[in-house]
Amino acid sequence: MLISWNTTKKCNLNCVHCYRESGMNVDTSKELTTKEGKKLVEEISKAGFRLLILSGGEPLLRDDIFELIAAARESRLMPAIGTNGTLLTKEMSEELQKAGLKGVAVSIDSLDEAYHDQFRGQPGAFVKTQQGIENALSAGLRVQINMTITEKNQDEFGGMVSYYERLGVQAIHPFFLVPTGRALSMEEDGLRETAYYSMIRRVLELQSTTSLELKPTCAPQFMPMAKEMGLSQRFTKGCLAGTAYCCVLPEGQVHICPYLPVEAGNVREKPFDEIWKSSSVFLELRDMKNYEGACGSCEHAGICGGCRARAYYYNGSYMAEEPWCFKR
Repeated sequence: MLISWNTTKKCNLNCVHCYRESGMNVDTSKELTTKEGKKLVEEISKAGFRLLILSGGEPLLRDDIFELIAAARESRLMPAIGTNGTLLTKEMSEELQKAGLKGVAVSIDSLDEAYHDQFRGQPGAFVKTQQGIENALSAGLRVQINMTITEKNQDEFGGMVSYYERLGVQAIHPFFLVPTGRALSMEEDGLRETAYYSMIRRVLELQSTTSLELKPTCAPQFMPMAKEMGLSQRFTKGCLAGTAYCCVLPEGQVHICPYLPVEAGNVREKPFDEIWKSSSVFLELRDMKNYEGACGSCEHAGICGGCRARAYYYNGSYMAEEPWCFKR
């Protein structure tokens, strides 16, 4: 099981699709303190999670990030960081490795410098991120590339795979755009139906040609598609929201996933492990009889699950059927 903790809304970039609407001029006064964060880490471990992703905003802007990494290791968790990569200096990368960080997931969306800088809202971001990736690799950290897929950059995925395989990264996870946060203003840029499924198939086909781990994210239909293509998968289910995954927001709210604004509890009001065990939201998600429409009757429900965030955006219910499901 894995969990992401959005440790802060503070960020040195201004990405056009940010689900947290992060930036430098945000109020961070109510975010979880170091003490609260360490308590949360202990409760996450108690709940049975193994992989903790410290994200944001930009988690490297937290002054206590090394303490949080150490706390995770002490609680027998595997800590990783989701970052825009611009702050991964040589010194920072080495310190993260010494602190016990397992790896970094770096967001980069194109090998076109102008496209990446525009998407991330800051000139020069591409160069800093590329250098950050190289610094992390040199420090011995596992590096994963997170690439947000849109209509404008979908054709670049194959080139990204080839380039980063040569560079030595371990994985590329294409993230399929979900309309939430600032991404609400660019909903039309997300892949739809035919293009969506064509892209998933392209990712699966490329997997047999590369040593990199390629995992479509926010595209749970990759699991039944892989099964129909006769491809083996080390993953167990497409959408893990509420069953083997959730996220904690900067001020302690527990959400189904980062892209779905439905609260299951707050760690300032109840320990996380109790929320994970008994929240009515999570209990509803764990019973397939509660799923509506095609997702409730699909033969692949157990390995797919449908994107709960996309169902929420397009149908108004996180239990609704996946709007782009090819089984409908």
